[in-house]
Amino acid sequence: MDVQQAVQSRKSVRDFLDTPVSEATLRKVIETATRAPSGGNLQPWHLHVATGDALARLKTLMQEKVSKGFNEVPEYEIYPPKLQSPYRDRRFEIGELMYRQLDIPREDKVARFEWFKRNFEFFGAPVGLFCTVDDNMGPPQWSDLGMILQTIMLLLRAEGLDSCAQESWSVYPKTISEFLGLPEHRKVFAGMAIGYANPDSPVNQITSPRAPLEEIVEFIS
Repeated sequence: MDVQQAVQSRKSVRDFLDTPVSEATLRKVIETATRAPSGGNLQPWHLHVATGDALARLKTLMQEKVSKGFNEVPEYEIYPPKLQSPYRDRRFEIGELMYRQLDIPREDKVARFEWFKRNFEFFGAPVGLFCTVDDNMGPPQWSDLGMILQTIMLLLRAEGLDSCAQESWSVYPKTISEFLGLPEHRKVFAGMAIGYANPDSPVNQITSPRAPLEEIVEFIS
């Protein structure tokens, strides 16, 4: 698979098979991904990979936490508080597309929340990855985190694997920090589900719409 194929085939998978992923493959992907760009070569990312019994413990822990609601202070706002058009419209569009594919109507808040809770089970994936960062790092270093996560996701595609990047984990910073044993100066940025997509799942048939080139690019000559 070349880079273009990896980019075009990568998408956020939200239903995984329980097929194991070898540690050798994960090590190969992550080690290669550390070649991702990093301003000043700071390499501000810290990666944590949970599988097997550790992942099972985390899923059990999160079932209890999520049942009590969102009662921790998030590390950051995932979306701006006053999201304007066209960004708000794009977010609304993909949300409605997903729930329509799942046959969950807008008014069924209980069913929607039950689906949302699957975020904290890594959508059934056998591998959960976390990316954390020292709290003295600024926006330029946070952009580096996005670069290594994207690189990991593309390399996973080259191995026939799928993923879903999940900033939703940042809403439980205390719980995840304790689970990972993070030092006090470290923040939870995002999680990532890793595994093999369930090919029969309706939610995995979605391809996120993208804005046309004319809307997002200005060529200057």
